[in-house]
Amino acid sequence: MAVDSQDTGRRLVPGPVPWVAMYHSVAPCQDDPYRITVTPERLETQLRWFHRRGLRAVSLAELLAARARGEGRDLIALTFDDGYADFVDNALPIMGRWDCGATLFVLPGRLGGSNAWDPRGPRKALLTADGIRHAAAEGVEIGSHGLTHLDLTKADDATLRAEVRDSRAALEELLGGPVAGFCYPYGTIDRRVVGAVRDAGYAYACAIDPGPLTGPYALPRVHVGQNDHAVRLFLKHRLHRLRRRPVGGSR
Repeated sequence: MAVDSQDTGRRLVPGPVPWVAMYHSVAPCQDDPYRITVTPERLETQLRWFHRRGLRAVSLAELLAARARGEGRDLIALTFDDGYADFVDNALPIMGRWDCGATLFVLPGRLGGSNAWDPRGPRKALLTADGIRHAAAEGVEIGSHGLTHLDLTKADDATLRAEVRDSRAALEELLGGPVAGFCYPYGTIDRRVVGAVRDAGYAYACAIDPGPLTGPYALPRVHVGQNDHAVRLFLKHRLHRLRRRPVGGSR
């Protein structure tokens, strides 16, 4: 579903923070030191659980647009970081069976490369430009994860601008349309980084646990991993509102 970026984070109605699930890779995960992988079987079980609870999984842009209208309390967002090639091979078919939307945050500076920023491995292939276009053609929202997966709080001003602005420009050229969302690599943020993302024209941005910076440019997310069976998902969803600050305006 296409969503106008002007309907997303800038006009959020104050209230509990939306429930946003954070995924990465969908593949066999015998060797997974960073806990970034869920198996296709586990993902299917998790999406089935959401469906049976009456929760509809959509892209983050769609969820935020609904919240801006005062709607969408039955919606959750699925986000996938890094742009692994296995998203197209493994996640998309499962999402199609459960009529799910999602947002995929990719790295246009590493197209067709690998997760070289993870020193302990294992190496995982990243999507090519054609793979990203294929995901977008299937209705997946594409967002920026920066150019190369740097901790932006440690970047100098020139590098920060390149990672934030140039990544958006590259994706908009690749897709032929606007890119509304940004996702901070490693989830690390500070006021300078949040300000750079806002000033670059994004409508919203995702973090992990942003604390006092929580808002449309620092949306918290819930990690969902291989060990998240029904009971753990229930607890994560139930406790989310108790752990998160309300979201108000964009400033």
